[in-house]
Amino acid sequence: MAYEESLRSITLNADASLGIYTGVPGQPGSPDPHGAKQYHFVKVTGVHQVGLADAAATTVVGVLQNKPQGPGQAATVGYHGVTKVVSDVALTAGDPIKVSADGQAAKTGAGPTVGIALNTTATAGELAVVLLTI
Repeated sequence: MAYEESLRSITLNADASLGIYTGVPGQPGSPDPHGAKQYHFVKVTGVHQVGLADAAATTVVGVLQNKPQGPGQAATVGYHGVTKVVSDVALTAGDPIKVSADGQAAKTGAGPTVGIALNTTATAGELAVVLLTI
């Protein structure tokens, strides 16, 4: 079931932790594997700029919705509603969501609870559906 239509977002600039060239799979110059941080939690890292959030981040602002191809490029950040997030651990519906060390959804962490898992199951590395409570 798709929920993204109810997501509110804002566009900010990506810092070097998000602005990563991914190119086209299989084309010359494209990295393998792709290092994009789409569907990872982000935090403010400068004026009108966001970067990858970590477990210690106390001010997570949302989830990156696109794949900026370099620092300074547009980073669309979903901040209110339902979104997909890369899961760091197995999640089930109703689990409170925190941020892992690499910006993924986790069950535990030092930072605040930033959402609630809505899908029935998501294993590590899969996309989880999360209601943001930031």
